[in-house]
Amino acid sequence: MGSTVAKQDRIGARVPHEVYETLCRAAELTGATVNQFLVQAALKEAQEVLEREAVIRLTPRDWNWLLDLLESPPEPNAKLKAAMMRHHQSKREDADTAFNWEP
Repeated sequence: MGSTVAKQDRIGARVPHEVYETLCRAAELTGATVNQFLVQAALKEAQEVLEREAVIRLTPRDWNWLLDLLESPPEPNAKLKAAMMRHHQSKREDADTAFNWEP
């Protein structure tokens, strides 16, 4: 039975000496190496950026407005009706050009 080794990649950065000294002091205060400190800080920031892009946050007022729209949607206007017609037409046209996956 072989053991699985996780693939690791290297990240390098050149920073001004003052920045390096600040990072060293902060790493020392947290009990981490500079490399560990950088990876932890960068990973935390990356996760926050990804969450901001993936999660929609609403104020209570906006949340209530959205719920009201979902419960009582407005009637489709002319532009929406035209867009729905174009969509249905394109689906009909694409149905004839679908690839047959059977051998």
